[in-house]
Amino acid sequence: FAVSGINLGLFCSAPMVALTRNVPRKVAMEMLVTGDFIDAHRAASHGLINRAVPADELDEAVAELAAKIASQSPVSISMGKKIFYRQLEAASAAAYDIGNETMACNMTTEDARDGIDAFIGKQPRPEWKGR
Repeated sequence: FAVSGINLGLFCSAPMVALTRNVPRKVAMEMLVTGDFIDAHRAASHGLINRAVPADELDEAVAELAAKIASQSPVSISMGKKIFYRQLEAASAAAYDIGNETMACNMTTEDARDGIDAFIGKQPRPEWKGR
């Protein structure tokens, strides 16, 4: 992982926007002014990536993560993905309004009702219907 434009006489101004919003300020500045690569473990420790796994475990790790996400309510995942970035770009008060509105809408879905009923009734998680 690198922002190596500086090595060509270019300061990576556009990539800097995403970088500075995802890693600590000092790490971002060092990466921007040196153009040095950082390894996956350091990238993970600074939040640039979620996790680092050995190359021979990559396929299994990807499959496990994909299966975990796919096992969740598709309607809830869809709603969550739609508001994730929208709320990040909003001021805190507006972000809470967006979150509360989405949560209220999510609570009206069949999947949410089935999931809450199963939780209250100490039953296994239901099969999601995507509604």
